[in-house]
This record gives sequence, structure tokens and C-alpha cells, in this order.
Amino acid sequence: MEQKNKTIRERLEDKEDIILSELASKSRNTKGRKVYEEPCTLRTEYQRDRDRILHSKAFRRLKHKTQVFFSPYDDHFRTRMTHTLEVSQIARTISRALELNEDLTEAIALGHDLGHTPFGHSGERVLNELMPDGYKHNEQSVRIVEFIENLNLTQETLDGILNHSYQCMPSTIEGQVVRISDKIAYINHDIQDAIRANIINTQDIPKESVEYFSTTNRIRLTKLVNDIVENSMGKDKILMSEECFKQFVKLREWMFEHVYNNSPAKQAEDKAQNVIKRLFEYYFSELKTKFPESNDKNIMQTVCDYVSGMTDRYVLIKFEENFLPSPLIQKNHDEFLYKLAQMNGLK
Repeated sequence: MEQKNKTIRERLEDKEDIILSELASKSRNTKGRKVYEEPCTLRTEYQRDRDRILHSKAFRRLKHKTQVFFSPYDDHFRTRMTHTLEVSQIARTISRALELNEDLTEAIALGHDLGHTPFGHSGERVLNELMPDGYKHNEQSVRIVEFIENLNLTQETLDGILNHSYQCMPSTIEGQVVRISDKIAYINHDIQDAIRANIINTQDIPKESVEYFSTTNRIRLTKLVNDIVENSMGKDKILMSEECFKQFVKLREWMFEHVYNNSPAKQAEDKAQNVIKRLFEYYFSELKTKFPESNDKNIMQTVCDYVSGMTDRYVLIKFEENFLPSPLIQKNHDEFLYKLAQMNGLK
């Protein structure tokens, strides 16, 4: 077909064939969507995925969900959305340098944390205890885009979202880029936030890490990204050099010991988990009464879908409405809870 008769999408696909690595995921070779859709004349399939995630309600809620610090009043602390955007930026830089598919990389990065709960990993832990089959935010992210919001994404984007967690491995190299970029992003920005919160200071960071990475976020990020690009070029796996990986693991372990697992940032964790637990039990009781023919597992899944999707501030609003006596509270209706009940087939 002559170039002038091709759609813009087809021209973009031709351009991918020319400029992208043989290892890259080409848009025209996608495994497709569960429900077939006619191709867009302007955008490739992965560009469509990216746009759908960006315009989803779940993505908008990330701006009010915890990264590490609960409901911070200081606007300079990261939220789940700013974390997601930093992951996307790092991943796109690596993908572009390695001549991979930047659009697929961005789609996976923007969607990877949609399933995170209010109050971050604290919320995830309590839902994991409450749900019969446990709770994992990566699996809930896929449930959101497949079932709750029905975005009908490509299989490659779904695979990258599902397998971005530490114990998983995506099937595409773009998914691997997002997986490592997620770790790079949170270690680096959580150091900044922990210093801002006076939990640690620059002098606390292990001397070996400082000597290898520097104390400056920009320099540390640059060193990590450059190391990955240099060691992954032309390979079908995303790799770090042995020394860089060793130093990165040491820094990550130090952060878990001094910030994530044992710091003032965790002081409110029991309270946060109690809020989620009590709301979960409250809504379970409500749905059990309204839908007596439904089994407990389906009811629990409905409640999980509802509560896990809440922002930090909304979960506190609902807790106040349902458990704190006050004639001034104007109770909001839980329309979305009952929409989820209908979607989950409660009777």
C-alpha cells in the first residue's frame, strides 16, 4: 500500500518496524484484546491502552492514595499518583534508550498501581487478611481494568500490570522495564520523603551507598538508569551490573529496616488498618442483609472492590459517617457499592 493511502496508525506501525529493536513489542504484532475492536485510524493499540488508563476513574483516585505517608498535609510528599508518574518517566527513558516500545511501557507504568488500597501497603495487608483468597494490588489492578472499568486492554499491557511485582516476571521486555523502574522510583523518592519528614537524614544513609550512588536524588537516578541501559542493550532481559545490583539491594534493605518497617511513618498503621477492617465488616453486614441469597465470597469480593478503591480521605469520610455520632454529618449514599453488587451478581 502506498504511504499516502495509509492511516496515521499504519504509518506509526511502519515507523516502529524501522526504529525499534528486534526485541521490542511491535504494536501491529499485539496478541490483541479479549473483545475485538476495530483498529483506531490515529493511534496504535498500545497508545489506546495508555489513553484508556489515563482517563479511567481509578487513575484519578491515585492522587489521594498513600505512597508511604498517610494523608500528608505537605503537598510535596509523594502520593500514589506522583509515584506512578515517576515510574512512567524512568521507564520511558530506559525504553527509549533501548529502542523498545515506549507506548507499551507507558501504558503498563500508568496502570501498574491502580489496585492499591487506601493507606498504601498497610491497607493491602489488612485486606489480604480479610479476603479468603488474599489480596494483591497487582491482581486488583487487572480486575479494575478488566472487570470494574472494562477497559478491554491488550494482553501485553495486562501482563505487564499483573507481573510488575517483585516476585513476578513480565513476558515482554517493556514490562520488565516497568518492573525495575517501579523499584528505582520508590527507593529514590522515599529517601527524599523520609528526609523531608525528619525520619532520616542524609548522614544516616549507609556510607557505602553514598560513595556509590551519591546523596543526590538526580545523580543516583542517573547512575541507576545508565547502568541498566548499558547492561541491557541488545539483550532480552533487563539487567544491572553485579556491583550496581548489590548496592541497590543493600540500599533497599536499609530503607525497609529504617523507614518501611520501623519508623514514625508506621505509627498510625494500626489505626489505618482498623478503619479499613471496620468499614469492611460494616459493608459486609449491609450487603448480607440486602442480598440474603448471595454467598459470602461474592459479598466479600464486592466489599473488597469498593473499599480497596477508596482514597485515603474518602475512607475516613465513610468511617466518620458510619461510626462517629454527629448530627452535622450529611451521609452520602453508597451508589457505587450497589453498582458493584449488581456487577458481582449479588441477589
